[in-house]
Amino acid sequence: MSPRGPALAPYRITVVCLGNICRSPIGEVVLRDRLRRAGLDHRVLVDSAGTGDWHLGQGADPRTLATLDAHGYDHDHTARKITPNWFADIDLALAMDESNYADLEGLIARSGQDTELRMMRAFDPSLAHVPEPSPQLDVPDPYWSGPDGFVAVLHMIEKAADGLVDGLPERLR
Repeated sequence: MSPRGPALAPYRITVVCLGNICRSPIGEVVLRDRLRRAGLDHRVLVDSAGTGDWHLGQGADPRTLATLDAHGYDHDHTARKITPNWFADIDLALAMDESNYADLEGLIARSGQDTELRMMRAFDPSLAHVPEPSPQLDVPDPYWSGPDGFVAVLHMIEKAADGLVDGLPERLR
């Protein structure tokens, strides 16, 4: 893990889902927004990736973009795939569901790094009692749903992002 302090390396968070076009781009955008509001955007860097390569180089799903637009979030996204060599530069990896969590466990083990792995919704204060990983903490993939599925995902991620950002100052010491 990188050292902390005002003049030292920033804390790095990577939000991960399957294809990096729905959930993780929403997570990245919402976390950046919450960090900016909390005045921590200069201390924490956020990006996102997928565990699969189906959408490499593509933008986010149009329904993701429409949802973010409708809720006033700025966004710019190109899909990427996470690989073991990323973990040398990641302090916290956030999995969107149990499957992503399992994939990330394997990637982290292969990387030889000690990156912290958590499920995104574990930071939702109303779910803090649920042990990780758990299907109760899954952010469902909205890819096969309509617009309401994307809005539901956004609201889940907003709650979790608020909880994460509230606890970040103690992680940044």
